[in-house]
Amino acid sequence: MANIVEMPKLSDTMEEGAVASWLKKEGDTVEEGGSLCEIETDKATMEYQSPFGGVLLKIIAQPGKTMALNTPIAVIGKKGEAFDMNALMAAAAGSKAAPGPAAHAAQAAHAAKPAPVAAASKPASPVAPVAPASPVNTGRIKSSPLARRMAAASNVNLAGVAGSGPAGRIVMRDIEAVVARGGASGSTNNGGFVPMAPREDQTIPVTLMRKTIAKRLLAGKNDAPHFYLTRSVNMGNMMQWRQMLNDAAGEKGTKVSVNDLVIFATSRALRHHPGINASWQGDNIVQFGAVHMCVAVALPTGLVTPVIRNADQMPVRDIAAASRSLAQRAKAGQLANEDYAGGTFTISNLGMFGIEEFTAIINPPQAAILAVGATIPTPAVDAKGNVVVEQRMKITMSCDHRVIDGVMGAEFLKTLAGFLEQPLMMMV
Repeated sequence: MANIVEMPKLSDTMEEGAVASWLKKEGDTVEEGGSLCEIETDKATMEYQSPFGGVLLKIIAQPGKTMALNTPIAVIGKKGEAFDMNALMAAAAGSKAAPGPAAHAAQAAHAAKPAPVAAASKPASPVAPVAPASPVNTGRIKSSPLARRMAAASNVNLAGVAGSGPAGRIVMRDIEAVVARGGASGSTNNGGFVPMAPREDQTIPVTLMRKTIAKRLLAGKNDAPHFYLTRSVNMGNMMQWRQMLNDAAGEKGTKVSVNDLVIFATSRALRHHPGINASWQGDNIVQFGAVHMCVAVALPTGLVTPVIRNADQMPVRDIAAASRSLAQRAKAGQLANEDYAGGTFTISNLGMFGIEEFTAIINPPQAAILAVGATIPTPAVDAKGNVVVEQRMKITMSCDHRVIDGVMGAEFLKTLAGFLEQPLMMMV
């Protein structure tokens, strides 16, 4: 008897999925445990192994179509075998309450119906040059100052523009209309400026990962009362230590980034402040015994936060190696569910993009997240009253006020700033 393959649950938070691509086509032989298709989950696109062996008799799920868990996606059986979708679905339901025959037929017909193929959009036609229009205005041209500036910037000859303002005056919307129709009207010398063709609106389907990110961040922002603490840190000594570490590593050794050093220092500061390494659980606050550090990694499909486990027990080079491995596997789509699970604190670093300061949304169910900015040469006054240039970095912690009070957060940042400014303090 043929078997129905259902949309599987490939992660603990997965509520729906989509077939990204089929690795087999109808009529192909499929081995049990062999590659069948790629499933897009809320966290990654993962290869799915067939639960049955046989021949792929029918593909039900069209690539890219979001489907609920346990929805039929394919039928596998013997070559040439005829099958009854209603009977297969009833058998697959097992102990679950099976819907009536009419509902079965409707569901099977809906599932088996191929998704309509969208008509291929016509490529945008290149904007044809607009021939100089016959002069509409002669003598003094009535136009608003804004319209004249726009005309000069867009290489539009006002003599060929019909004004729609009072008494035929040319106004801003008249220039916009000329540009939208294809650019310049007439020709003027404007330093070689060529107007760009207008772009069309694009509708981009939302991936399951993006949907999950949106849902979790909305819940995190709405459920946790955020407050923010910012501190500026002198990174001079830390940058010297980093240089020493990287020089000692040589060409083939593991290089240490600023973010690795921040993870190293933060994980050790959390050991001194367990109230920050915590989670709101309704009737209880859980203070985690281990420090499992989430590191934000940007992907084209969204932001993921894989976990460096027991970061407070790791040497800085091991943190660097683990961080680099997680980032590489995240970008290759090779992270497993356990790589995301169990984080207790998150660091988000945009300093490498030149961002000086920002606030981040807490990653639930954690109680805080640290936003790290760029290290920038900054004028400062030293202990002797002299103006000096320091390598300063701003860090901002978003706190869940149900778990963390202002003084608690401030004391943690004081400890962290001390570790970043005097790295030897972490060794005692």
